[in-house]
Amino acid sequence: MALVLNEEQRMLKDSATEFLKEHAPVEALRKLRDDKDATGFSADLWQQIVELGWTAIAIPESYGGLEFGFQGLGVIFQEMGQTLTASPLFSSIVLGASTLELLGSEAQKEALLPAVAAGDTTYALAIDEGNRHAPYHIACSATETAEGFVLNGQKTFVLDGHTADQLLIVARTSGDQGDKKGISVFIVDKASSGLSINRTIMMDSRNAATLELKDVKVSKDALLGNADQAFPNLDKVLDRGRAILAAEMLGGCLEMFQRTMEYLKEREQFGVKIGTFQALKHRASIMFVEIELAKSIVLKALTAIDNNADNADQLASIAKAKLNDTFQLVTNEATQMHGGIGVTDELDVGLFLKRARVSIHTLGDSTFQRDHFANLNGY
Repeated sequence: MALVLNEEQRMLKDSATEFLKEHAPVEALRKLRDDKDATGFSADLWQQIVELGWTAIAIPESYGGLEFGFQGLGVIFQEMGQTLTASPLFSSIVLGASTLELLGSEAQKEALLPAVAAGDTTYALAIDEGNRHAPYHIACSATETAEGFVLNGQKTFVLDGHTADQLLIVARTSGDQGDKKGISVFIVDKASSGLSINRTIMMDSRNAATLELKDVKVSKDALLGNADQAFPNLDKVLDRGRAILAAEMLGGCLEMFQRTMEYLKEREQFGVKIGTFQALKHRASIMFVEIELAKSIVLKALTAIDNNADNADQLASIAKAKLNDTFQLVTNEATQMHGGIGVTDELDVGLFLKRARVSIHTLGDSTFQRDHFANLNGY
């Protein structure tokens, strides 16, 4: 397996770099934050992303997509990580479209995925119910009736939940909390009676939401695929999310490393550049090595997902754990090496540090990933 980008992927990377630097620099996130933007992302930027075809990249051609794969999508997210781009691309395409593709019936995929690929409909996956990522601990219930199902429960940390047109609610149709069996996914319109959506602005200025479902009624057609059988395909959705999020985090690592190296070459102390201090050289070398390792595992995980490899789940978990640790290391070092100004809002370093903290806990922190990896290997 060659851990390098092919020519088409390099071209996509270059075009994404150019576009994001011009239309979505870090200053754009600052403006969204300072203006307390009600949406949390730029509608104009989202439309441009749609026109570029990024929403269709990983969706199969048979459902209106480009079928360019998750390696291609990962390239874009790495560049987005370098500019802290805010958009529903992750929530709607990586998690939403993947859920429709992997869990939906053929009729549902044919009916729903083309609108997602075209950017006409956005989705948000609602799976967690507590303060930590626990995908199998589902208490939200779906009770079958003659007309369909009635949903009751709550969901937390629903990425872009307050802006999505449709919500993908993970609910228990049988079994006990903690069981992987007995879990189903339902498509719920944001305007449904009994559904309460409360936006949460995260510390990194991104969007999430808390959902309350009180006797929310849906038709039988709202059930995605078969009842009680969301897993193991829902695991594959989460694997895709972890690998792509790792790619975005890698972009943040690269940006922080580059900015820190530039600062070490410019900042003077005691009449010399601080980049000449041996201790700082050693710390910079450690960052460089960790980032190089991170590059390899991210590309390997994305390649495994595209190839539907047997160990794709393990590699996705390793990639997320590695980038959790590396993003934390690099943003910590960047803050410390910049000194006092590193903790001020004047510098972008703080924005990346906050993004790192939220990203680390999204879809599982390192403790979760190591435990998940152990479970996958029978421990």
